[in-house]
Amino acid sequence: MAVSLQKGQKVDLTKGNPGLSKVVVGLGWDTNKYDGGAAFDLDAAAFLLDGNGKVTKDTDFVFYNNLTHESGSVKHQGDNLTGEGDGDDEQIKIDLSKVPATYQKIAFTVTIHEADSRKQNFGQVSNAFIRIVNEVTGAELLRFDLGEDYSIETAVIFAELYRNGTEWKFNALGSGFKGGLKALCGNFGINL
Repeated sequence: MAVSLQKGQKVDLTKGNPGLSKVVVGLGWDTNKYDGGAAFDLDAAAFLLDGNGKVTKDTDFVFYNNLTHESGSVKHQGDNLTGEGDGDDEQIKIDLSKVPATYQKIAFTVTIHEADSRKQNFGQVSNAFIRIVNEVTGAELLRFDLGEDYSIETAVIFAELYRNGTEWKFNALGSGFKGGLKALCGNFGINL
């Protein structure tokens, strides 16, 4: 049975699941139909971060144009251009045993592609969630539903996995950003 989290809640991931190393991070959303005419394209990404919450190099940003981290520990499963259908819209696979010790956190984000030119924001997105699934068994372990409290944001940090000694924990964040991908990347130390 999956644990359903609230914004700001932190929970152990590996401590209660001995031997867990391979997980799938599923991210999903629906877009509200409105008369703006432009299609929505939301993009999930993972940022591998050091103890200061920054990338050590630009390739620590795993997304549709950099699908696999050089360590092989984080693999984006590809860009979904429409978000149609039920379930996960995009997935990122993580092998926790392969994440180099340099990295203390992995942040999971979603941005709206060309949000400014299309006049789109997360106020027009509904049913957004992030979930952690045991890759081996397929069991959903954790789930965080974002809620609808966004209006001008064009990027959101959904959650993060972080080290706590030898264990991994999950932090449900739901932190919104105005300024899209550029603002998000700047926050993590990448200059676009």
